[in-house]
Amino acid sequence: MKNLITIAVDAMGGDGSPRKIIEGIKHHCQEKKNIFYRIFGNKDDIQKYIPKNFNSNNFEITHTSEKVTGDDSPLGAAKKGKNTSMWLAIESVKEKKSDIVISAGNTGALLVIAKLNLKMIENIDKPALSGLWPSKKGMSVVLDLGANIECSDKNLIDFSIMGSSLFKSLYPNEKPKVALLNIGSEEVKGNEIIKQTYQKLNQVENEDFEFKGFIEGSHLMDGEVNVIVADGFTGNVALKTAEGTANFITNELKKTMTSSLLGKISTLLNIRNLKKFKEKLDPRLYNGAIFIGLDSPVVKSHGGTDHIGFSNSLSVCEKIVKGNLIEKIKKNIG
Repeated sequence: MKNLITIAVDAMGGDGSPRKIIEGIKHHCQEKKNIFYRIFGNKDDIQKYIPKNFNSNNFEITHTSEKVTGDDSPLGAAKKGKNTSMWLAIESVKEKKSDIVISAGNTGALLVIAKLNLKMIENIDKPALSGLWPSKKGMSVVLDLGANIECSDKNLIDFSIMGSSLFKSLYPNEKPKVALLNIGSEEVKGNEIIKQTYQKLNQVENEDFEFKGFIEGSHLMDGEVNVIVADGFTGNVALKTAEGTANFITNELKKTMTSSLLGKISTLLNIRNLKKFKEKLDPRLYNGAIFIGLDSPVVKSHGGTDHIGFSNSLSVCEKIVKGNLIEKIKKNIG
């Protein structure tokens, strides 16, 4: 494996860019000596936020004044041409000048431009959008989160293999345990596609992961499985529901703890436990969706995150490259 990891960064996507992007890079590289950042965007805007003591050997800026906006449709973004910061960043990976690409920009545009530039891994029909979710026992990989509304049983089996490969790349000391997200845990529950997928996965002995059957939405955070597979419609609904529930709990707890003198005193007495609770639900820790199935990895940082969240996404990029994700998928899919 190469000692130097090169990350292609679209510096112009998402809220507060390029400032948060550069501050995220600065935060990420504080203790990293083997990362090179290939930054794409408006050089004049980017230079404003690069500190004077930032080592110029750690980055390179490719100037372009064109960018994909949040209002662009995926097709409209692609029609803007090959000079947007997003397109150039993905092209850098295509040309093997970078190992991985990251953007906090328009999700639909990123997926379309990535598919236009990068080839599919052989024997995979559809790429999937995967994400990291917290659980009682650590972290889980969940996919597909919206790239494919309709999926065949082969697609879901491919997602199981790709998700397991991703989990193993991020957490090499743990064995992937796969489950299919369903309306019940019994074999007879669900539509024909998910039941067919269950039967096929149940019949195959796979050294790369352990198949655990079905899982219901109420058990996603239990930690008994760490790779959760669904079609894009189901996965996206589950994601939005989980995000909304977490926000509701956090906001209601904050109201309760600050609405009265007794609540404020209780907050002071439980400050340590409340801090742990807040950290557990901090979305910045789980920032970074991964588009897998293409022959190069593409990471999507949440557009509304801050520089800490973007830095965490850069850490995901680093782990994916070090964990040889693409090589794992190619080996396992075969």
